[in-house]
Amino acid sequence: MTTVAQSLAAAHAQGLDRLDAQRLLLHVLGRRDAGRAWLIAHDADPLPPAAPPQFAALCARRARGEPLAYLTGEREFYGLTLQVDARVLDPRPDTETLVDWALQLPLPPNARVIDLGTGSGAIALALAALRPGWQVHALDASPDALAVARANAARLGLKVNFVHGHWLADLADGPAPARGPYHAIVSNPPYIAAADPHLAALTHEPLQALASGPDGLDDLRQIVRQAPAHLAPGGWLLLEHGHDQASAVHALLAAAGFTQVQSRRDLPGIERCSGGCWAGGG
Repeated sequence: MTTVAQSLAAAHAQGLDRLDAQRLLLHVLGRRDAGRAWLIAHDADPLPPAAPPQFAALCARRARGEPLAYLTGEREFYGLTLQVDARVLDPRPDTETLVDWALQLPLPPNARVIDLGTGSGAIALALAALRPGWQVHALDASPDALAVARANAARLGLKVNFVHGHWLADLADGPAPARGPYHAIVSNPPYIAAADPHLAALTHEPLQALASGPDGLDDLRQIVRQAPAHLAPGGWLLLEHGHDQASAVHALLAAAGFTQVQSRRDLPGIERCSGGCWAGGG
């Protein structure tokens, strides 16, 4: 019989990250919340007969670059457990910087906020959970992504209005509750250049949620151009972007007439998000 310790040692010998292997084994054993301490305390325990081949298969997929969240079906984001799969981008901890900033905005208690390109619903659901008085909307061009986001909202018991559309272009003809004006528009859009070599390591995730034209700014340009027509006076547009795109996004915002243009840094100190205030009419 294969023990817990033997299984983890074999995964590590194959080059798998130790923490990834531990999480995968806990998933296989149905003990997701048990943690590393449980594995240490039970390292000599034999695994059920079906566990070793299942664990080995998951380790092989992880070694080929498939996100851990797709293998376990879950990702923790801002204190919420989201169900994710290959239909949506695997939510990154860096994106919590965008949520932090949105929560710090001086918005009214019943603020109208929309998350563009919601994917799994991570940003919208975090805002709805922390600001239950806000009217939170979430938009995505992918029906598959919206299905994932809606399922997450239902499972978490959070109220979010989901809308199908490509950025803000379709809102004028959409359902009345989603037309705005908004006190804040937030988005983690695609921002990787189409020829960026890093995309090769992300082949398991939806390309449309990652790449955005020759310089990675195509979708950011569209959002900045469309946002003023959907913002209330004094409303904010907050955007996540690449590690070297802050100055370019600042220029886009300033050219579109946004004021108080600024950035927020993520935990490693990278300027991860930029945004500005719209002083004019929506």
